[in-house]
Amino acid sequence: MGRTHTDHAGKENKTSVTEFILLGFSDHPHLQLFISVTVFLIFLMSVLGNLMFLMLVCADSHLQKPMYFFLSNLSFLDICNTSVTLSTLLHSLLTGEKLISFSLCMAQLYFFICFTSIEFFLLAVMAYDRYVAICNPLRYMLVMNRKVCVLLASSSWVIGFMDSVPHVFLTSQFSFCKGNEINHFYCDFTVLMKLSCSDILTLEIVLFTEGVILAVIPSVLTLTSYVHIISTILKIQSAKGRHKAFSTCSSHLTVVLLFYGTLMSVYMRPASMYSPDQDKLFSLLYTALIPMLNPIIYSMRNEEVKKALRKLIFSA
Repeated sequence: MGRTHTDHAGKENKTSVTEFILLGFSDHPHLQLFISVTVFLIFLMSVLGNLMFLMLVCADSHLQKPMYFFLSNLSFLDICNTSVTLSTLLHSLLTGEKLISFSLCMAQLYFFICFTSIEFFLLAVMAYDRYVAICNPLRYMLVMNRKVCVLLASSSWVIGFMDSVPHVFLTSQFSFCKGNEINHFYCDFTVLMKLSCSDILTLEIVLFTEGVILAVIPSVLTLTSYVHIISTILKIQSAKGRHKAFSTCSSHLTVVLLFYGTLMSVYMRPASMYSPDQDKLFSLLYTALIPMLNPIIYSMRNEEVKKALRKLIFSA
């Protein structure tokens, strides 16, 4: 059992948790072996797939383009996100150890929020890149020059790292008097809020405000870009031209829909529909399966990537 420390100040008790217990999938002991093997294989495929994509972009001069620069950022982000969220689950499944220190829990929470925020902005940047490529093709290389690409990508990372600070700071000040068992496989702020007996109004206000700024704005930018993209594609006279234009953005659109769909399933469901098992399942899709699928989605319909992959394989 995780240790707690109780401070007495007058009539008020304050409980400071020093360790949490990540329950993970322990309520399904008969599935432990299956879950362990599945999660490990998905984690391995995700990391190797994204590393392979990064290698292709670095090795092939034909992939030295803005689109692949942003895709490289996404691949690196997926590796980071998967490693942060699945590390505790894999450790628990392999060793049976479910304890996580308070500081490590807060660190995991920080990086999870950070990487999620970065992905919101990075997907919006990639949507803008596709908008320029399809709606203003003659000015594409002028608009999306190297300096602009680096600025857009680095801004996404900086905003993400800054976004996490108030969330984690406020959460770390909570008094956790409702136990220290986290019914999840990583430290998620929605579960931590349920364990707290502190006033969470301030955190809810921060979450709402930053949600509007850092989730709605990138979402609107992404949606606006695709409205213009689809409108432009529909105006193309030839079927071949429409197909070619759509194929350049269909992969990104698929990733956007998967990303938003899983996050909405986890964090935007009505309270009456909340289920810890469903929450963990959708979180596993977001943190493990989608990062594994991303390099596959971007490679399947991309002739340049497939050509680079064949070149790398046959030259080895």
